[in-house]
Amino acid sequence: MKILFVATVQSHIAQFHTGAIELLKEEEFEVHVAARNNLNEKNGLALPTCTKVYDIPFDRSPFSRKNISAYKQLKRIIREEKYNIIHCNTPVGGLLTRIAARKERKKGTNVIYTAHGFHFYHGAPIKNWIIYYPIEKCLAKWTDKLVTITNEDYQLASEKFPCSVYHVHGVGVKTQKYDSVTIEQAHEIRRKNGWDKSLLILCTGELNANKNQITLIKAMPDILRENPNVKLLLAGNGPYEENIKSVIRELGLEGQVKLLGYRTDLEWFVKMSDLCVSASIREGLPVNVLEAMYCGKPVVVSDNRGHRELIENGKNGYIVEARDVKAFTNRVLELIRNSEEREKFGETSKKRVQLYTDIHVKEELKLIY
Repeated sequence: MKILFVATVQSHIAQFHTGAIELLKEEEFEVHVAARNNLNEKNGLALPTCTKVYDIPFDRSPFSRKNISAYKQLKRIIREEKYNIIHCNTPVGGLLTRIAARKERKKGTNVIYTAHGFHFYHGAPIKNWIIYYPIEKCLAKWTDKLVTITNEDYQLASEKFPCSVYHVHGVGVKTQKYDSVTIEQAHEIRRKNGWDKSLLILCTGELNANKNQITLIKAMPDILRENPNVKLLLAGNGPYEENIKSVIRELGLEGQVKLLGYRTDLEWFVKMSDLCVSASIREGLPVNVLEAMYCGKPVVVSDNRGHRELIENGKNGYIVEARDVKAFTNRVLELIRNSEEREKFGETSKKRVQLYTDIHVKEELKLIY
């Protein structure tokens, strides 16, 4: 049996589909990957061992001319390799793959598409519904199995799309990775970094407009006025890095906001943090929040469908409007003042996250494959 994983970039597969690849290799599948090689941008991130890896020059913009060449290469690979299953991901990867695989589907190839969060959703801009909804509905005709990771997407797709629709609980928190770090070890790393007396707030995600880290940075001056020992750690890289550095300098926060860059050892930073935050405008099902929940960390997050799926306001975290600096400030300070509430939120999250572990998600994927 032979399967092809497709995504716009290889880092997506390395970050989110290693569990699925491990499962398929255990079942003696021959696993191939087709995606643009961007791993040199990701500080040591690597793909799991696969039989073949194709470097396809996908561009994230569906309107880029580069995707014409990428489509031709992908279509040739699909035609020549004769896969049993093609599992495509990301908007551009999912679009081009399902078009390229139409003829092979008639010969028996099964096409699976995982939607990591539709661009059309409750509260999305109307243009998203006008552009993306009809495209996805059309592509569903060339999809054997559509996998959704949020309940909202599952309900919509089940009602509207002409294909089999499944729901899985995300991509799976890597339990062994996070269990490998003890609290004592994390505290030792804090000490070595000079953070043993600091209250650490962690935010993980690509530095871009959607992740909206600038709102969190703008909340820091008022947070520091009440508690000068707070530090905000931003893990990730991306196109907004210089913009973020500029805002940090303007607010005089060079000593209180630390850019960690892209990390492959986030388990240490999640374990050593006191609370985690996310101000994203849009999310599918955020892995960073799931990892924080698994490690028993309280969270303050923005109001979007992915966060609402995981966080019950006032039960295991707080939900505020994405660009409301004052609301982020107030909720973070509330958790800083109240260690009992931090502990209660964390314990509630640890109980809720069990369906989202890699062990459970592997079982869900096994049924789909």
